[in-house]
Amino acid sequence: MKARYAHVNLVARDWRKLAQFYERVLGCIPLPPERDYRGAHLEAATALPGATLQGMHLQLPGYDEGGPTLEIFEYHPGGTSQEPQINRPGFAHIAFEVDDVKAARDEFLAAGGLAYGELTVFETSEGGQVEMIYLRDPEGNIVELQRWET
Repeated sequence: MKARYAHVNLVARDWRKLAQFYERVLGCIPLPPERDYRGAHLEAATALPGATLQGMHLQLPGYDEGGPTLEIFEYHPGGTSQEPQINRPGFAHIAFEVDDVKAARDEFLAAGGLAYGELTVFETSEGGQVEMIYLRDPEGNIVELQRWET
């Protein structure tokens, strides 16, 4: 099989507010049209009778048009959730490379993000250094901000 990475989906409680956060803070770019899906095909694909969803794809920063996207969808009816944890099986976080981790952290928090871990710098097994921090977006999803030095 030949594959190409396409997108990651983030299920939101309020897709518009969460999309605006990723646009404002991390430079994601909206890729209209807004999605509004419902009906038999969605119910069959999701195995959720009566499901509807709304949302939009956002172009990830650092990629040209046609690159991978962050797809933010809000489902109705919504499911119950557990707050994401860094060590829970399944997808744990999404990472963004930034020029200045401290400044990006401060901007992230000022825009409504939440603290999670502490800023740290460590040496990689290849001898480089990475400065990074885990934070939470306004809905509690874990986001990593990182800067690599070789």
